[in-house]
Amino acid sequence: MIFAPNSNVLVQGITEPLGSIYTPLMKAYGTNVVAGISPGYGQQILHDIPVFDLVEMAVSAVGAIDTTVIFVSPYAALDAALEAIASGIRQIVLITEGMPPADMVALLRKAESAETLIVGPDSPGIIVPGQLLLGIHPTEFYMPGSVGLISRTGTLTYEIARELTLAGLGQSMGVCIGGDAIVGSSFPQWLQMMDEDDATEVIVLVGEIGGDSEEAAAHYIAEAIDKPVIAYVAGRTAPKGRRMGHAGAIIASQVAELGTDIGSAQSKITAFERAKIPVANCPSQIPTLVKKALKLPTKK
Repeated sequence: MIFAPNSNVLVQGITEPLGSIYTPLMKAYGTNVVAGISPGYGQQILHDIPVFDLVEMAVSAVGAIDTTVIFVSPYAALDAALEAIASGIRQIVLITEGMPPADMVALLRKAESAETLIVGPDSPGIIVPGQLLLGIHPTEFYMPGSVGLISRTGTLTYEIARELTLAGLGQSMGVCIGGDAIVGSSFPQWLQMMDEDDATEVIVLVGEIGGDSEEAAAHYIAEAIDKPVIAYVAGRTAPKGRRMGHAGAIIASQVAELGTDIGSAQSKITAFERAKIPVANCPSQIPTLVKKALKLPTKK
């Protein structure tokens, strides 16, 4: 994967409300945004960035694109992502929330055959503090360092990044895999990438109730990850059996052959504890556990 300041970045939906707000912020942070896409706005310049009607036109004009950040509406997201894949883009960040599940299934099939990384949908994207912003992370909460941060929910990612920063613990990378019912890249994929990343010394994994992705991540960590991992699970006080508002927590807790408690906070915490992964009781406890993992002094 290519997440470097000099990598070429495309913005699809550059004239959409979020696209028009965050594109100049990404560029100001140091992201090399080389082009934008907005049908009907071709041949215009926005934020000193050339705008094209089609992705293939942008690639012809500016050269190969490493990553595209997509801000288009939910029902246009599939076409936008497929257009990017057809133009040779192999890293796609879907900021869009509420993408139809059937569209996401179709996209994942195409992405798998094209060896394309999908982040999201319903994701704030990726940040490499001090170097690169691919999405809408509030950059003031982050600082460069060695803690890799992987999460399922955007705002909680920001909160924990801020807790780490206030404790003097910078981050090597922050990524939210997305909160919709069906998402692209998984916890194990990002765990592997951060385990192989020289800049990352410890990994913080932030989960929440719903689904079994945290249980699967705990098993993967025990089997394949060498670096220390700290976990946190949101939703401990959620009423049992009630569907919660966050799309990522809507998935039914009963998963075939995995037991009726799969998806609950306790199921996830138990899975991490069995894998000997320290679990924080609250976000403010995470910096202390990270310092212990790094053998740094902690306040008594």
